[in-house]
Amino acid sequence: MTVHYPNGKKFVPTKTPNDSKPNRKIDFGNRGKTLEDELNETNEFYLSRNLAVIHKKPVPIQVVKVDYPSRSSAVIREAYYRTASTTDYNGVWMGRYIDFEAKETKNKTSFPLQNIHSHQMEHMENIVANQGIAFLLVRFSTLNRYFLLPYQVLKSCWEDMNKGARKSISLNIFEDKGFELIPKAFPRIDYLEALEKMVHQIQS
Repeated sequence: MTVHYPNGKKFVPTKTPNDSKPNRKIDFGNRGKTLEDELNETNEFYLSRNLAVIHKKPVPIQVVKVDYPSRSSAVIREAYYRTASTTDYNGVWMGRYIDFEAKETKNKTSFPLQNIHSHQMEHMENIVANQGIAFLLVRFSTLNRYFLLPYQVLKSCWEDMNKGARKSISLNIFEDKGFELIPKAFPRIDYLEALEKMVHQIQS
């Protein structure tokens, strides 16, 4: 299926530098699941326990071409995003509005900032300006490590990039200024625990 942005430009999935390399480390306990799968399951757990109400945002598209190979099936061949996407997830936790982007990378040493777009940064800036909580959640899939990175850290790295500095966030920054999430049996990615630590750090 071909998908276009609102300006008509064809959507091309972003690839990280190591996307062409095989992922040699396999987590047999979670084989086949994407970060989105893990987060959706985690959010269902939160909802069932009345801990938070967080959902993945739907991305509205305008379908312009559909093929009907049979009476009982239809295949979308071409579509356009009606609006530019903002971030992946949003919701309410302990009376606070939260909004975050979730990304995966096979890179072992850094997270490429090309995976984030300027309109997403603007969106998160608006969230924070209105007393909401914004952050980036990254899975280093080859390392099987997960981090919650506060928006202010992401913003600092983004601004440095625009001034000519490196175009990625090093793993060291995630380790020093982010919050590592240790995978559990259930929920798999308990990011609310890290989020509570982040809020406490900001308020102290």
